[in-house]
Amino acid sequence: MLQFHEQIITDLLEDPTGGLVVISTGLGLQKLIASLLTRHDPSQGTLLILSATPSQKSSTLSSLDRNPSSDEDANMPSEITSDLPANSRLFLYNSGNAFFITSRILIVDLLTSRLPVTSVAGLIILNAHLLSETSTEAFIVRILRSSNKSLYIRAFSDKPNAMVSGFAKVERTLKCLYLRKLHLWPRFHVYVSQDLERDPPEVVDLRVPMTANMRGIQKAVIEVMDACLKEMRRTNKVDVEDLTVENGLFKSFDEIVRRQLDPIWHTLGKKTKQLVSDLRTLRKLLDYLVRYDAVTYLKFLDSLRVSENFRSVWIFAESSYKIFELAKKRVYRFGRSHGGDLSAQKKTVAVKKRKLKDIVKEKNDSPSENTSSEVVLEEVLEVPPKWKMLREVLKEIEEERQKQVTDKEDNNNGIVLVVCKDERSCMQLENFIMNGPHKVMRDEWENYLLSKVEVHALPKHNYKKKSKDPKGFGILNGIMSTTSGQNAEPSSLNKQENDLLIAAATKLRKQKDVLVVDDPISSEPIKGCGRGKKKGSNKSAIMENQKTSAAGSRNEADTAAVDNVDEGLSKGLPTDCCVLRKHSDDLTADSSKDEKLCLPIHFYAIESDQHILDVLMPSVIIAYHPDMAFVREVEIYKAGGCSSDLKVYFLFYDESTEVQKFEASIRRENGAFESLIRQKSMMTIPVDQDGKCLGPSSSVEPESIHSQNLVTRKAGGRKEVEKETQVIVDMREFMSSLPNVLHQKGMRIIPVTLEVGDYILSPSICVERKSIQDLFGSFSSGRLYHQVEAMVRYYRIPVLLIEFSQDKSFSFQSASDIGDDVTPNNIISKLSLLALHFPRLRIVWSRSLHATAEIFSSLKANQDEPDESKAIRVGVPSEEGIIENDVRAEIYNTSAMEFLRRLPGVTDSNYRVIMDNCNSLSELSMLPVERLAELMDGLKAAKTLRDFLDAKYPTLH
Repeated sequence: MLQFHEQIITDLLEDPTGGLVVISTGLGLQKLIASLLTRHDPSQGTLLILSATPSQKSSTLSSLDRNPSSDEDANMPSEITSDLPANSRLFLYNSGNAFFITSRILIVDLLTSRLPVTSVAGLIILNAHLLSETSTEAFIVRILRSSNKSLYIRAFSDKPNAMVSGFAKVERTLKCLYLRKLHLWPRFHVYVSQDLERDPPEVVDLRVPMTANMRGIQKAVIEVMDACLKEMRRTNKVDVEDLTVENGLFKSFDEIVRRQLDPIWHTLGKKTKQLVSDLRTLRKLLDYLVRYDAVTYLKFLDSLRVSENFRSVWIFAESSYKIFELAKKRVYRFGRSHGGDLSAQKKTVAVKKRKLKDIVKEKNDSPSENTSSEVVLEEVLEVPPKWKMLREVLKEIEEERQKQVTDKEDNNNGIVLVVCKDERSCMQLENFIMNGPHKVMRDEWENYLLSKVEVHALPKHNYKKKSKDPKGFGILNGIMSTTSGQNAEPSSLNKQENDLLIAAATKLRKQKDVLVVDDPISSEPIKGCGRGKKKGSNKSAIMENQKTSAAGSRNEADTAAVDNVDEGLSKGLPTDCCVLRKHSDDLTADSSKDEKLCLPIHFYAIESDQHILDVLMPSVIIAYHPDMAFVREVEIYKAGGCSSDLKVYFLFYDESTEVQKFEASIRRENGAFESLIRQKSMMTIPVDQDGKCLGPSSSVEPESIHSQNLVTRKAGGRKEVEKETQVIVDMREFMSSLPNVLHQKGMRIIPVTLEVGDYILSPSICVERKSIQDLFGSFSSGRLYHQVEAMVRYYRIPVLLIEFSQDKSFSFQSASDIGDDVTPNNIISKLSLLALHFPRLRIVWSRSLHATAEIFSSLKANQDEPDESKAIRVGVPSEEGIIENDVRAEIYNTSAMEFLRRLPGVTDSNYRVIMDNCNSLSELSMLPVERLAELMDGLKAAKTLRDFLDAKYPTLH
């Protein structure tokens, strides 16, 4: 540990109630947690660690393993899961050790008194930036604080940008955790700077120039993004200061925009909503431009062209066509064999149409051989410039190490760590180091071509039939131009280019496939055009054919579809023509492929979120995709006792958004800490915020003025003894924040496992709570129908609670989107049908969690308290098969009704009509087909049931 780590721990230990620590990203938060765990004494009580991610758990445990002071197993924390029985969890709670635990398990054990509150010494809460007044962690802290005054709480966050989002975020976090101390540790802190800059690593900053096409794509994407931002500014719905291109480079930009638009989301037009999605897509385009190779980038653009062609705004911007054109030029050129480029001929619409007519006429008049020999695809396969620089850096490192070996200085022979953003980049770079750049680009190009064949082989659906001779429409010669992606015909030039791509892919597929045919005259098998297998006997060929035929009809169908594609292409393009001109660099062997590197290279993906520097202990680090958090980890690694001289290479694309994003991330974090420092100097913290004034049954919300005035109107001003209200809550509902809000209102929460409903307010009121997202999913899966059916069956007053988020619009859809007709996909239509099907169902709309608590209080007025034992048994059959509180059993014979619903032809839509018109199953069996058709709403269902009832029982002769 470094000295500033020791100082942070010292500051925390000075305050017995704990504190909130906000630290810069990458400054060794896991080492702080590990050090606090080593200082924990089991005699103090149990230490619980909340809200830890899997990567934080693994990094903390690995830090404890490397800590020389943690030799004893008692300091190693274990994890408490729901798989452990209650007795085992109680034993662990009383052991005094440290445990990782989820907030859901802990709150349930607290409410059911399975956890002795006095045995808990303290809490360590990670990711404090995610907490709020209604979070489960705040619920846990309030219960523990009210019963255990000596409890300490130490909360941590390494996301300072998230701590300044919203109004008074840090003050509200301190309030919900009952803390008074805020500790800020930015990178520019004096103690941090002294430790990290005492012996810094040797840094080499390499700026790689982008290719002309990459610069053009980046410029075009920024222009389109700026156009989208200007369009959004016209709506006057968003703060203009936040709508900058620099903010648009970060994922938090989506959160900033949605936070402002969510309350008025239902009033926005479709164009504004689409702009928010388009900005997310454009950010990906900028990010993928510097991360992926040219072929992968083109493949991503092709997928966007298909998925977003009908509704996107950015794709119709003025500069968007440059993105697609330049991306294609990085991979291939479409032109004539004598060197002309067909794509450069597109200037105006009229000229384009005339040239397309000339091309079509020339194609129809001239033989196919001449046409195919004139138009070709020329491979470009632009190699990312960073690959060449990475190869040069590795060669330089190897030469330096060979020089050290000759000079007998063998001190720097450690691992070379190459750091990338994602796993795919790591695998691709490893392939590049092993096989050379052109081999990697060739494989990507071939996969791209083969995917074209697979897509082209899919069956086409004609959604709209066009007349053969549409006269009287359009602008010129009866041809009407359409803007819809489904109805628009591809131009002749694009179609010719697409045909050439598929023809090249088909030729490549034939080269890769090996066709072995049994020849009765010759024992030699007939080989395909590409790589062939070794000569074998006819027997082995027959066995292979049998295996292939046994694979199933699916492969045969795919092969037939591809053959149809080949046959269709062969009509326009002969198979012996040269449709694809390979790149000239492939004619010579790749020189870098023969130069094998003898370095121990390890690739690491930042997205894996694993701290491996102390494990691998590299001597050279190459930041292929520089990241601010990883840079801090390198500094901590070097300052923490790295024995050898550490050398770090940074690879940036010069004048790219990659550099801009890296520098902006540092500025944003420094600005966040400056804002937190100002807030800390002006914060007003109540004296009793340490939680020591909380009582066992205290409520956070003060008593309303109206209720206080009611007391003075009664004789003597005596306040009536309030009856303790209780709510039975299903275990699964503790994933939401509603139980916390109900507890704040002074209700007693009883967590149990319920078969029917989510909340039991009284013996007759059962509530099924649905958030908006859950409501749509429940309608799609049909789960809501069965849940409401069970509530109607067992409770007198079934309630469906539809709960909205407080910071979002209190509406399903805008008023203009609500139609007059009933449609199966409309959520209003589904709710209407649900209410018609279950007349006793009550639908309650809630604007927020606090509004739900008020609704529950009003529903519980003048109602008896629910019984826990009865609520648990509802819906669960006993050993005799009897179900308690079955309202339906009082009206119908439940067993006979269940038997009726299983008969063929009886559905959910007609079984109620049958029960209302038939007194028994025997009466149903005597009805004629005509009467059954009336009751079952169809002759087919009636015949199905009649045939089943009249069927003879098979007997053995």
